[in-house]
Amino acid sequence: MAAELRLADIHKSYGPVQAVDELDLTVGEGELLALLGPSGCGKTTTLRMVAGFEEPDRGTIRIGGDDVTYQPPHKRNLGMVFQNYSLFPHRTVAENIAFGLRMSGASRAEQQTQVARMLDMIRLPGREDMYPNQLSGGQQQRVALARSLVVNPRVLLLDEPLGALDRSLRESMQFEIREMQQRLGITTLLVTHDQEEALSMSDQVAVMNAGRILQIGAPSTIYDRPASRFVAEFLGTSNILTGKADADGRKLAAGAYSFALPEPQPAGAPVVLSIRPERMVLGDEAERCPSRLRGRITGAVFRGSYAAYQVRVEGMENEIFVYRQADGPLGAITYRVGEEHWLGWNADDGILVDPE
Repeated sequence: MAAELRLADIHKSYGPVQAVDELDLTVGEGELLALLGPSGCGKTTTLRMVAGFEEPDRGTIRIGGDDVTYQPPHKRNLGMVFQNYSLFPHRTVAENIAFGLRMSGASRAEQQTQVARMLDMIRLPGREDMYPNQLSGGQQQRVALARSLVVNPRVLLLDEPLGALDRSLRESMQFEIREMQQRLGITTLLVTHDQEEALSMSDQVAVMNAGRILQIGAPSTIYDRPASRFVAEFLGTSNILTGKADADGRKLAAGAYSFALPEPQPAGAPVVLSIRPERMVLGDEAERCPSRLRGRITGAVFRGSYAAYQVRVEGMENEIFVYRQADGPLGAITYRVGEEHWLGWNADDGILVDPE
C-alpha cells in the first residue's frame, strides 16, 4: 500500500537554532529517497517530524494525501528502522516481529502466519525462537526490518539503519534492503551521512546543509552534475579550481594557469570549477588534454580496482587527486611518490558550480 510522502514549507527551530528551514520534499509512491548531509544539517529532525516525534513550527506533512502534520505517531501507519535495531532483548525473534500486530489486536493465528511470511522474506526461517543476542548484527537488522514491514506501513523510515555494521556486512545489507524495498514497492525515506549508502540504495538523493535542501536528483545526476561547491565536495572527492573567466569567457584564469571551461562565461566573472578525480588523466596521455598541469606525486594508494594519486602542482593552493583504474596486477601502483607527471582533463569533464 505505497503512498506518496509530501512535505511542504517545513520549518523547525530549537530556540535560536533553525534546524529545518523552508523545506519542500516529495517522495513518490514506491520510491526510496535518501536525505544526505553532515551531522546537524536537519535530516534527522526532518525524519522525526515525518514520524510524529516532533511537530513542525510551520508547514504540512501529507501521506497519501492525508494531512498527518499533528497526528500522533501510532496513527500514521509508518514503519521505522533505527541504527541500533531497538529490538526487545527479552523477546524472541517471533515476538519482536509480531509486536506491532499484537498491539493492533491481530489474532494469534494471524500473527503466526505473518511472522512466518516475514521470516521467509528476510531469509531467517527457523529462527523464530531465538533471542536477539543469539543473532549477528546483520540478522538483527533484518528482524528490525521485518518488524517494521509486517504491519504493512504506508511509508518506511530508515534512520542510519546500517551505521552499526562493519563495512562488508553494510554493503551486503544495502543490496538486501534495496531489493526488499523494490519488491514490496514501499515508499521509503532514508536518512544517512554515508555518501556511498545514499548513492547505491536510492532512487533520489536530497543533499541537505544548514536546514535546507541544496539539491535533489537521481544519484548519478547529483554525483556527476553537482550544483554547488558544497554538494561537489560532500558527495565524494572533487578537485575545486577557482578564478575568473578570461576576456573571451572561454577559459578559467587561475593564477599562472588557465583552463578550458565547459561553457562560455561573462568576461571577468568569478568561476568555480569542479572535476572529479576519476575524470582526470595522469601520465603521457594527459599531454593531449586541453587543460593540463605538471605536478609531483605526493601520495599513491591502492584501493582495490583503482589507485588514488595525490599530486602537488607548484603555485596551486590545493593538491590534485586523480583516480586511475587498475591496468596491471591487483595492488600494482603505476606511478610512484616523487615522480613528476602530466595530469589533465577535457573541458566537458569540468562542472561549473555555485561557490556556496
